[in-house]
Amino acid sequence: MAKDLVAGLVVAVSSVPSGLATASLAGVNPIAGIYTSIFAPLAGGFLVSAQRMFVSATVASALAASEAISAVPDAQRMDAMVLVTLATGAWLAIFSLLRVGRLMKYVSHAVMTGFLIGVAVVVVLDQTMPLTGYDAPEGKTLFQFWSLLTHLGDVHLRTVAVGVLAFLTFFVFTRTRLAMVASVITMVIPALVVLALGWSDVQLVADAGGMEGGLPLPRLPALELISASLLLSAFSVAAIVAIQGAGVSQSLTNIDGKPISVDRDLLAQSAGNIAAGLFRGIPAGGSVGETALNLSAGARTRWASVFCGVMLLAILLFFSKPVGFVPMTALAVLMIIAGIGAINVEDARAIWAVGWTPRIAAFVTFVAGVVFSLTVAVLVGIVLSTTLAVVRAGNDVRLRRLRPDESGAMVEADVPTKLEADHDVMVINVYGSLFFAGARTLAERLPSPEGADRPVVILRLRGHNHVGATLVEVLTEYAGKLRAAGGRLYLTGLEPALMEPLARVCRMTGHQDVALYEAKERLGHSTREAVEDAQVWRYEGNGTSAEGVENGKAASEGDNRWTRS
Repeated sequence: MAKDLVAGLVVAVSSVPSGLATASLAGVNPIAGIYTSIFAPLAGGFLVSAQRMFVSATVASALAASEAISAVPDAQRMDAMVLVTLATGAWLAIFSLLRVGRLMKYVSHAVMTGFLIGVAVVVVLDQTMPLTGYDAPEGKTLFQFWSLLTHLGDVHLRTVAVGVLAFLTFFVFTRTRLAMVASVITMVIPALVVLALGWSDVQLVADAGGMEGGLPLPRLPALELISASLLLSAFSVAAIVAIQGAGVSQSLTNIDGKPISVDRDLLAQSAGNIAAGLFRGIPAGGSVGETALNLSAGARTRWASVFCGVMLLAILLFFSKPVGFVPMTALAVLMIIAGIGAINVEDARAIWAVGWTPRIAAFVTFVAGVVFSLTVAVLVGIVLSTTLAVVRAGNDVRLRRLRPDESGAMVEADVPTKLEADHDVMVINVYGSLFFAGARTLAERLPSPEGADRPVVILRLRGHNHVGATLVEVLTEYAGKLRAAGGRLYLTGLEPALMEPLARVCRMTGHQDVALYEAKERLGHSTREAVEDAQVWRYEGNGTSAEGVENGKAASEGDNRWTRS
């Protein structure tokens, strides 16, 4: 408990500057970030399955929420933000009930990396405006940054000077024993300098209003602001929170060994958002930075989150007015530093080294986030991940011919495109997914029986557990081609999940020329059995004499190296 108390105190102190900066990034009163940092950890901390995950305001959710309320008039912006926060909590609860957490594994690492790097770049570009005091026109962050570059003469020099001081302060103190509180000092020193010099034209946190202190009473916002557009925007924020939160929770382990459930953590983040919304906060989720700080400070259980919320509440009650003297440019510096730190160069290098497919996935998601919006980036990322998964599964099918060598050991070889005219029995091992596109790829790679004499093909399907309509169609068509050449199709190593529906199809369609063999505990047993039966079947067909049948049995039982291997 003592370690959780210390960790809670460390994160609470750090949450003051990060909360203020994140709310400023969201385009609302900075104090809303403190409200979120109090109530989201309190509500979410009691429910998380990943006990050391910190539910708080995040850069990604703040940016997405800022986009959601960008068209709302300034006077109604805070009410709209509260509605987005509450709706985000509602969507996350629905995600949890629908067990959406299991779908998070389909978002590829490349897409997630491109998205997070895009978020980091947008943060850096967005904060150059408060850093320089430039009053940018309305528009996307990239457009505003370009406007700044083309109007450098309009920057506010005193604001820039305070920003430079904040940068120097942070980098000096992060190299001392006070590194843990360097963010707090980065707010304090510029604030003291601005007060001492009497630079009243440098914008402060208090200029945004609402820094009178005290605990806000829970209340609902103006419900007339609810619209389909706002609810859809909240869905996008919830999707961003869910994806990032899943990444955080799945990277953790509990000290007591209890399992981690992504769906339960979605519910915890839902509770955190609803609590934050009721107390005039901004959207929250699993925070990468504060979770990492919580771990480094020695947290062991969920109580670290609870202690953090309580300590921040004390800070709000007794120190809110001094916070009002913090220059907005100092908060911009902290966000820029956080954004640069969030760019994972190692992940980017690893993705680049893998190949063009992950490179394209990461790059497209990154561009969508920077040029368009984070909402578009999430949608592009989900569609791209799904498409890549389907394409990869469809192209991953491999066929390898199995046959014994002179010693009786099984060896694999390439499968010919066409069966030889004197073809006997060919055993083919099938690798890869056979669902949908994979089944079509299987059809393309099976050897053609045209011109062969009574060909037998044995497909070994051990390990395949799913059968779809496309696979049934492919196998039926191939069996028909073999039948036209006087041959037969054998399917071996069939798991019950595959055996039962295939047997049902054969009964319903009357296919008697497809032989099915259920998988046995002993590897290769059903395939050997199929080889023996197929050789007997071929000899029986080649002649009606008893001598021909006996020769076939002898071949399968005595001379067949499949049987001896």
